[in-house]
Amino acid sequence: MADLRNYQARVAGAGTRVDTGIDEGLRAYMIKVYNLMALGLAITGLAALGTVMFATTSDPALAVATLGNGKMLTSIGYALYGSPLRWVVMLAPLGMVFFLSARINSMSLSAAQTSFWVFAGLMGLSLSSIFLVYTSASIVQTFFITAASFGALSLFGYTTKRDLTGWGSFLIMGVFGLIIAMVVNIFLASPAMQFAISAIGVLIFAGLTAYDTQKIKEMYFDGDEVLVAGRKAVMGALTLYLDFINLFSFLLSFLGNRE
Repeated sequence: MADLRNYQARVAGAGTRVDTGIDEGLRAYMIKVYNLMALGLAITGLAALGTVMFATTSDPALAVATLGNGKMLTSIGYALYGSPLRWVVMLAPLGMVFFLSARINSMSLSAAQTSFWVFAGLMGLSLSSIFLVYTSASIVQTFFITAASFGALSLFGYTTKRDLTGWGSFLIMGVFGLIIAMVVNIFLASPAMQFAISAIGVLIFAGLTAYDTQKIKEMYFDGDEVLVAGRKAVMGALTLYLDFINLFSFLLSFLGNRE
């Protein structure tokens, strides 16, 4: 009888150690995901600021074009925002997303991370144009509001016991509908439709933030090799990064003060 009790105690103790190991591994995995995402956002911000510094000027002698809000563009700025090159700048991040998603399973961990940094830099180049439209103060304010909202939504997705799988197909369909509406509104240029797109966009990416966080958490497996776990972390960081950027962009449409 004493042997049985000792055996049960050993089994219970082993189970506790395994659960503790999994919890510690999961925390380390999620921290890596968030750190990669945060570094990606930092690269994007620096790239956007650096680009707009080279693209604009206050010296009329260096200006090659003047915008309606009085801001003057240098030759670099005109090439980025006023020439056909702007389409390359706009579409390059999208191309990198497809490339990274398709090739990550055959990449080394360093190559996957480097591709993510390149993507983040290209996104900063593309997003630099917001400094020509909105005031710097409103951009900073919206960024911190987005960060607080994202943090709360991601925490909910991480801690909730509710299965959010059912949200996935609904939210993905919403994204496709949103893209179609945005393309249509390029031709219609309707302020009311733009307002509706922004409102729906905020709701969709708020939901996706919680859903993706739970999905990334469930992707963790304690037995993964270092390379596999690293690739999962990069893809998780990319997913949450895109949620953050889209949430920020749609909130900026609401909260941003135009120049």
